[in-house]
Amino acid sequence: MRIYKILFLAVILAIGCKSAQTDENSPVVIYTIGDSTMANKPNPNENPERGWVQVLSPFFNNKVTIKNHAVNGRSTRSFRDLKHWQPVLDSLKPGNYVFIQFGHNDGKETDPTRYTNPQTSYRHNLIRYIEETRAKGAIPILFSSIARRKFNEQGVLLDSHGNYTLQARLVAQEMNVPFFDMQYYTELLEESYGVEGSKKLHLHFAPDENAYIPKGIDDNTHLSVLGATEIAKIFVSELKRQGHPLAKYLKE
Repeated sequence: MRIYKILFLAVILAIGCKSAQTDENSPVVIYTIGDSTMANKPNPNENPERGWVQVLSPFFNNKVTIKNHAVNGRSTRSFRDLKHWQPVLDSLKPGNYVFIQFGHNDGKETDPTRYTNPQTSYRHNLIRYIEETRAKGAIPILFSSIARRKFNEQGVLLDSHGNYTLQARLVAQEMNVPFFDMQYYTELLEESYGVEGSKKLHLHFAPDENAYIPKGIDDNTHLSVLGATEIAKIFVSELKRQGHPLAKYLKE
């Protein structure tokens, strides 16, 4: 009888190991919701602008699929009101991931379709996205907004997000959600490139310097290919540092 028990336990263990191996090798789907700093940009062969999620896929192996639903100009309010969230929610399956990064447009005080009070509606909007994600068995991950290139005359990089990034941190703690402090790390990135060098992370072109933007541009919010790639690298580095389960799907 004891031999049969041992054999039974061995079979159960083998099945469990096989199941765990299957789980590790199963496909991973990441949905991303947010604003223009994440979003896919059109005409990538000519357009010098990128969202950082747009350049993220090459860092992962072929078991990972990224479905980038971030949209230019959206806040936590308008992303839902303009029906961008519902298709994501309807598509979510257990084990999927949802990356959530808002804040740049929530601070638009002159736009009632986008503005949210950071202490009240912004906070509750984030919580609602998290709760609805979890209700589908999916896994939310919260990000603070990336820094803007905003140096004063003394070369000090200034904050441009106020309490929005603080509330993202607090919500992540309250809801026990993995948190990636992209504001902090992108501030370090901007500072490492310096006042002039950091222009390369964004869109700074004189008139006729770039055929896609013939009138020129001085944009300290949106990202160049270099800027988006550097931020994607920051995220990848943080995945490894935090020992997050997604890190095992990174390419060597």
